[in-house]
Formats: sequence, C-alpha cells, structure tokens
Amino acid sequence: MVANFMETLNGWMQNPSIAFLVNVVIGLLIVFFGKLVIMAIYHILKRAMAKSKKINDLMARFILKVVNIVGWIFLAIAFLGRIGLDMGPVLAGLGISGVVLGFAFQETIGNLLSGMMIVINSPFKIGDFIETGAFSGTVSDMDMICVILSTPDNKKITLSNKLVWGNPIVNYSNVERRRVELSVSVAYGSNLQLVKDTIWKILRTYEEILPDPAPVVEVNKLAASSIDFVVRPWTKPADYWTVYWRFQGEIVDRLGEAGLTVPFNQLDVHMIGSND
Repeated sequence: MVANFMETLNGWMQNPSIAFLVNVVIGLLIVFFGKLVIMAIYHILKRAMAKSKKINDLMARFILKVVNIVGWIFLAIAFLGRIGLDMGPVLAGLGISGVVLGFAFQETIGNLLSGMMIVINSPFKIGDFIETGAFSGTVSDMDMICVILSTPDNKKITLSNKLVWGNPIVNYSNVERRRVELSVSVAYGSNLQLVKDTIWKILRTYEEILPDPAPVVEVNKLAASSIDFVVRPWTKPADYWTVYWRFQGEIVDRLGEAGLTVPFNQLDVHMIGSND
C-alpha cells in the first residue's frame, strides 16, 4: 500500500506543473519557518543588547535592522533556489551588476558605511542634543541611511549619515555642564568696575548658574566704538538657553539703571555752511 502511494507520488512529480506547485509550497514553508527563526534571533539579540552597557539604543537599532535584512536576503535566495531557479548564474550576475550598481548607488553605500562608523564610534545616542555642520537638534531616530533631528522649534531635519559623519559632531548632552557664552558692550568712558558689578549682580540672581567652575566676567576686546566684556557662566545643558535668553533680556535695562550706555553704530555728519 505504501509502495503504491510512493509510486503514485512519483508519478505526480513527473508532471512539471505539479512538481512546480509542490516546490512553491515547500519554498513558502521555508520562508515561513525562516521568518520565525529571524524573529527569534531578532528578539534574542534585542534582549541581549538591552542588558549590555556597551551597546546603546542607536547601535542596537542599526544591528537589528542589518540582521533582519540579511536574514530576508538568505530566505529569498533559498526560495528562488527551491522553485528551480539556478542561483549560481544569478549570484555571478549580481557580482557583475554589483560593480555597476556600486557606481550608481555610491552615495547610498557611502551613507551605509558612514552609518556603520557612527554606530561603532557612538558619538551620540537617541535623545542627545547635537550639532553637526550647520544643523542642531535632538536625535530622534537613525537608520542605515539617515539621522533624524528634532529642533527646539519642532522642526524635523533629516540628514544623510554621510553628511553627519563628514562634519564635526558636537554632543551637548554628553556632558554634565556647559559654558554659556555671552557678550556685553559699553561705551568708552564707562566705569569698568561698575560694569562688572552690574553683570555680577545679574548672575547672582540665577539659580541655574553653577558655582564651580566660577563664572568669568572680563574685558575681552577694545572695539572701534565699544568696550566688549566676555561673560561666561556655567550651567547644566538643560539650563543653557534659559540663562542665555534671560540675561539678554535683562542686561540692557540693568546697565541703563546703573547709568551705563550701550553703544550702537552711528554716523556723525558735520555740515559746513556757505558764507555766500
């Protein structure tokens, strides 16, 4: 009875259409169980990287995406091979095509390699406030091609990995304190000690300013029409703009109350009258 079944099955398999359908079903089963394996590997790696202190969220996302893509590539090759496609010439053709595509998609490949360098060196992580090139913002996401920043005014900036890695990256969230860079200009003839005392009175009212390192208030430059002071208090990164904006809003009024003049560019025109 078993022999009769096997003989019948072999007879069916001689039919090209039936053989093809059987191979398609087997190929789909390979894809189904392969997907389960990929998902299992994905979740195992995700849990392992979540416990690791050396792998941040950015690196974990990148690795998981690479594993997922590579897994599906292998499944696609296995499926196509099962339904009768000779993968040898295909892979050889891909090798030749890869050279051509490499030139055509060199920008994309450059972004991929730059993304790998960012992941390996880890100059920032999700949630960090960074500055790169002419752009700054909080890192909200990153994939194999681009980095996404969210600006303080709620704009979304998408930067290619190559652009990010090709510029200096300043990470303002990876430090415990940040120096606020301020400048105050007064007119020539002003009492310099009074200017310093006025600035210090303002700084002492700011709870956000850290006592260590101590703020710096000094004459920085003798400009063409003003004496410029540099003011450098230290704050936590989250308090940087609070101190910056508050100081800019107060300094002019406080200097005026102290009888000090804030200079501005002006042109004096002297008219020479005619005696005719």
